[in-house]
Amino acid sequence: MDYHEAANFLFDLRRYSPRAGVASTERLLGHLDDPHADLLPVQVAGSNGKGSTARMVERSLREAGLDVGLYTSPHLDDLRERILVNDRRMRKGSVCEFVDATEEYITERAGAGESPTFFETVTAMALWEFARADVDVAVLEVGIGGKHDATSVVDPVASAVTSVTLEHADVLGDTAAEIARDKAHVAPSDRPLVTGATGEALAAVHEVADERGGVLTVGAADAADAADDRDEAPDVTVDYHGREGVEGAVTLAGPDWSLDARLALLGAHQARNAGVAAALVRQTLHALEGGSAGNEMVDPDTALRSGLRNAHWPGRFEILSRDPLVVLDGAHNPGGCRSVAETLAEFDGEFDDLHLVVGAMADKDHAGMAAALPPGEVWTCRPDVDRAEASDALAAAFEAVDEGANDGAGDGGSRHAPIHRKGNVPGALAAALDAAGEDDAVLVTGSLYTVAEARTRWTRLHVPKRVDDLPTAEAVLRDANVTDPGVWRMRGKAVHRTIRTRVRVRQAEYLKQEMLSLGGECATSGLSRQDEEPADVVLSGTLAQFNRLLEKLDGQPYGLSQLGDQLRRRLGIRTDPDTAARERGYPWADGTAVMGILNVTPDSFHDGGEYDAVEDAVARAEAMVEAGADIVDVGGESTRPGADPVPAAAERDRVVPVIERIADLDAMVSIDTRKASVAAAALDAGADLLNDVSGLADPAMRLLAAERDVPVVVMHSVNAPVDPDVEVAYDDVVEDTLAGLVERVLLAETAGLDRSQILVDPGLGFGKSRHENFELLGRIGEFRALGCPVLVGHSHKSMFGLVGADEDERLAPTVAATALAAARGADVVRVHDVAENVAAVRTIEAADQPDDG
Repeated sequence: MDYHEAANFLFDLRRYSPRAGVASTERLLGHLDDPHADLLPVQVAGSNGKGSTARMVERSLREAGLDVGLYTSPHLDDLRERILVNDRRMRKGSVCEFVDATEEYITERAGAGESPTFFETVTAMALWEFARADVDVAVLEVGIGGKHDATSVVDPVASAVTSVTLEHADVLGDTAAEIARDKAHVAPSDRPLVTGATGEALAAVHEVADERGGVLTVGAADAADAADDRDEAPDVTVDYHGREGVEGAVTLAGPDWSLDARLALLGAHQARNAGVAAALVRQTLHALEGGSAGNEMVDPDTALRSGLRNAHWPGRFEILSRDPLVVLDGAHNPGGCRSVAETLAEFDGEFDDLHLVVGAMADKDHAGMAAALPPGEVWTCRPDVDRAEASDALAAAFEAVDEGANDGAGDGGSRHAPIHRKGNVPGALAAALDAAGEDDAVLVTGSLYTVAEARTRWTRLHVPKRVDDLPTAEAVLRDANVTDPGVWRMRGKAVHRTIRTRVRVRQAEYLKQEMLSLGGECATSGLSRQDEEPADVVLSGTLAQFNRLLEKLDGQPYGLSQLGDQLRRRLGIRTDPDTAARERGYPWADGTAVMGILNVTPDSFHDGGEYDAVEDAVARAEAMVEAGADIVDVGGESTRPGADPVPAAAERDRVVPVIERIADLDAMVSIDTRKASVAAAALDAGADLLNDVSGLADPAMRLLAAERDVPVVVMHSVNAPVDPDVEVAYDDVVEDTLAGLVERVLLAETAGLDRSQILVDPGLGFGKSRHENFELLGRIGEFRALGCPVLVGHSHKSMFGLVGADEDERLAPTVAATALAAARGADVVRVHDVAENVAAVRTIEAADQPDDG
């Protein structure tokens, strides 16, 4: 079974069940031999904040040394985003295995009118995957309510109701109390249910949870101070200190603990979510003490500090631009919109006018959302899903709220003018950005579906494919889930310029129609998404055909004009080259730069112990620069397999004296470190570039790079130092590595760097097999899709054992790989032997431009 067939089967399942309860999910899991029986689940319910809270819990538990599964919904781009194990999404092959194991059963149940729904089936798939991965903890975001939700087949070790507002009244009830009672059924049997609910909702939560393990409340610190009765005060208090740069500052305190932390997610509401998450994490770790988890866990406070600061969650007050300020937030009800407005108020004085792009589902309280959102110019739009509300209806809701406010009858008091009606999200976003000045702000909100479409403006990858023969063409098409007939028809024609991208269904249909009319070729995914996610598209043709296609896209609606601009830049058609790197004087601006490796360590894999004396290191740096090195990369900690971590103080003592001595050489100086404190000391000593093999695992690293305005290397790394016992499976190592890197690039951009300053490194040797390392090397040009300079680090690595090179025979294949990388578009190569590799790079440049000499 191919992936598109498996995904189509899931998407074609019905969305709503005529029967309440978890019996259907239990039967499906019984067919799979009850994979959830031995899981240790954490269940997170609530009207708002449950996804963010689940992410905070998952990340903190991973920081505690545990293997953690995370199940959330909906997804922004890909079905498999819903199911993560240690932050890696479920493999396509695993989805196929699950459908193979369940298709016959589900089809039989459908014949009896008892087919499980899409959500019930995907929930079962998540639990099945977590059991196969043998995770220590499974964190589950509840879908709707709690009592009858598919996730409630589990017996949670800890659970929460983050907040309660009026929603899904047709399913959960007409009052906050009714809704709270339903949600409170996620309460564990022997531990308190954690909740941030208040008022009548909190009272209703007590009615249900007091009969089980009780209730542990989370609330603001000032509420505790104001409480007349100690029993009325929150058990966990949250004191939000506001925004510090792109992070939030918070103090959390329980009966016998207190914690100061930074939050990756901004806003007082996220601080409350952090309080709920902290309580859940502490309960879970307490349950695991002396249990079966085989990993060595760190203490809860350390895990929470690091976890909360690293718990990035796309589409939750996500800042994607600063000039103008662009914020994406999936708030979908009045409570969520009020939280967005409060968080945006923290930027008071930092922008002039506000421009709102709003798209919502038809079953939401549009008037309440409009009243809760801050004043500004409005563009209403309709996300590309069946359940979405028409833009005219949304505009009418804003107009009615404003009229009521002007008449003194409304409670919103906001004024939204003018109000524009746009038919689609990309068009509304483009119009808002065109209207916004550099000192304005643009807020995209109303639904995660709206956010998902808007977000593709920053995340969509137009991946150039090297297609020289029929087998390669066939592989490219199959990777995009093209059907067998489509592969057979298309493969012989995909030998010109070929681009793979991911667009909305309407855009895919237009692209295919127009490209075929021009004599080019276009193949689309066989995945019938049911409006759930974008479509993969492979376009192939001559540059002239692409040029005519892009002319047709100019001025078209549905985001096609903006898509054309992106494709034009990627194909280099009538565009000026990016001059940012050249203006900054970066050595990779005009060709492939050579980075020389200088390890001042006793244990690095190739040259450990050779240059740990300062004088020897300085002499080595001077020799590399004399041989043509453009960059000298100084490292004080080995990341070879099995290497022991080095304390920050010891690492600083190794690298700082060397950097101080070589800072005046005619080359950039790079610091190879995973620690922001070491990086800061290196920059003070004269370093020019940060090389982080952990992919910005230390959240302070990206902030440091932005503050000092220095470039940073972001590597794709499953674990650094390399853990040889950790095996990683990929569907396609290049596509999966690209998907991992794009989110890290966005984090660096959010901190204030532009893409000319963010070098991406696919991480050869880090969590990849020898064959996968060679595939990354051979397809290095595809990483240009990220719009960042590309660094390749391959020098003397064990991957060359695949071509028969022993440890002391890897110079020749290293030089050959350098030539291959340079020929295929690498901007920087990181090597030990500078002279030989400089010669390889210069040879490639001479072959490409023989007349430049």
